[in-house]
Amino acid sequence: MNNRIKKSVLAGIIGTVIMTAVMIVAPMMGMPKMSPPKMLSGMLGMPVFIGWIMHFMIGIIFAFAYTYLCIFKHKISNVWLKGAVFGIIAFVIAQVMMRIMGMMMPMPKMDGSMVLMAIGSLMGHIIFGMAVAKTVGEAYCNSGTCKTK
Repeated sequence: MNNRIKKSVLAGIIGTVIMTAVMIVAPMMGMPKMSPPKMLSGMLGMPVFIGWIMHFMIGIIFAFAYTYLCIFKHKISNVWLKGAVFGIIAFVIAQVMMRIMGMMMPMPKMDGSMVLMAIGSLMGHIIFGMAVAKTVGEAYCNSGTCKTK
């Protein structure tokens, strides 16, 4: 298996685990309780186990996007900043996708302040992006193809 594929899968898993740990700890710091796996499973009427699988698959897909789409092309040199920017992009995409999914199927009721929930989600995605960027390593583009150092 290609080394970049392995790194992408690993980065997606690590990033999702770290983001999930932050979500578990967040209510202890006054943030609302958030559970993307429960939300995903609730929308689809599936067991929470399926929501967890989907949560990790989405993390892996985002990691592949980071690795293979070469979003930054040398514009950001710091891997942590690159990851933070990628996390913000992932957050925006996640919000758009949730709106689209919400139009197609019923969304579970959210508890707590929507502003705090959005802030918590943004923080989680930034942390996810930083973990993915650090795990994948320095990516650079040459002639439109991505390579990992």
